[in-house]
Amino acid sequence: MNKVELLSPAGTLEKLKIAFDFGADAVYAGVSHFSLRIRSGKEFSMEDFAEGITYAHERGKKVYATINGFPFNSQLSLLKKHIVAMAELKPDAFIVATPGVLKLCHDLAPGMPLHLSTQANVMNVLDAQIYHEMGATRIITAREISLKDLVAIKKELPDLELEVFVHGSMCFAYSGRCLISTLQSGRVPNRGSCANDCRFEYEMYAANPDTGTLFRLEEEEGVGTYIMNAKDLNLASHMKEILDSGVVDSVKIEGRTKTAYYAATTAKAYRMAIDDYYDEEFNHEKYQYELQSLQNRGYTDAYLISRPFERNDTQSLDFSMQLGTHQVSGVVKEEGTHFLCKYKTLPNDEMEIVAPLGSKIEIVDNEIGSTYERDGKIFLQLKQLLAENKKVLEAVHSGNTNPITLPTKMPAYTFLRVPAHPDMGTNPKNNV
Repeated sequence: MNKVELLSPAGTLEKLKIAFDFGADAVYAGVSHFSLRIRSGKEFSMEDFAEGITYAHERGKKVYATINGFPFNSQLSLLKKHIVAMAELKPDAFIVATPGVLKLCHDLAPGMPLHLSTQANVMNVLDAQIYHEMGATRIITAREISLKDLVAIKKELPDLELEVFVHGSMCFAYSGRCLISTLQSGRVPNRGSCANDCRFEYEMYAANPDTGTLFRLEEEEGVGTYIMNAKDLNLASHMKEILDSGVVDSVKIEGRTKTAYYAATTAKAYRMAIDDYYDEEFNHEKYQYELQSLQNRGYTDAYLISRPFERNDTQSLDFSMQLGTHQVSGVVKEEGTHFLCKYKTLPNDEMEIVAPLGSKIEIVDNEIGSTYERDGKIFLQLKQLLAENKKVLEAVHSGNTNPITLPTKMPAYTFLRVPAHPDMGTNPKNNV
């Protein structure tokens, strides 16, 4: 039996490694402004991207290169050079969004698997068939599609791979077909520079053009004014239904510009959900425990299981972002003997250890600190905050660059977390 692929975002080389270490089978990432996430595209140099592909292939993993921006005529010459350069790095597929770029990739990189971006908004058999005939080996379907429609597409096109989003930010418009950001700030969503204007709080007015009178509308208290703010997608509890359908080849997590902790936690949660499904041990509470620890806009299962007209709870009207159940307090360095503080840490603070799946954390009790198990989780308490330079500190705060000694070696990129404090607010900026 072929397991469904778990596909994670990789906004940087570090996040690429973290996603793989925490369970992803493949990642998607890009270089330059031809990738639909300009910020994450700038984080990768061609050298870093090549290193990431090597890192993946040495572990039997895959990297899909995003070339899914919408190019202007003036950029076509540069785009052709970019396609050839990316093909030389030998990623496992290109992700593209338009028929023209699809054909260009087919001509300039023959033999390269081509995945059609969700930006193409494929919702039905007809569109899927056209793109498949044009050379697309996989369709990343629109977020608005239903599981029933996926079954219909697979029935007609059994050789076409289908990929669906299962977690991450949801767009106010049809999978990115939005111009609100362009209108307000000149940043074009389908060129990779969305300003997330739908997440802003808005005041509403009524105008009388005959008299020039402008009235501010007062909303009912508690209703909120985040009128375009969609909740975040979370389908972990529906993974059994998705995989029972037998038509999904890859489940995808959104979030190349999100934190390293997000990359780790989402990969871990969905890896557990997939593996537990095949082992017939599915337990959605276990996956939600991890996912609820992340900052989010409120969660929704959106439209894959239920049709859009059946839903009235997909908007977060009261806030743009809320704190998750946990806050990252530290990240273990690559050598595994020290961690960098990401939140205020004091001696004897209890921190939960979030390590890559399959990792073994040694249970110890020494002069530095102790590790211990409780309720199936591993915790760390430091008796002293011993910096790498041998200084003993009374406290360590976020931004402190002194690596702190661990009582035992841990896997690279292991995260240390504590319960979130309610006074931290709804939009903290100190998450990793």
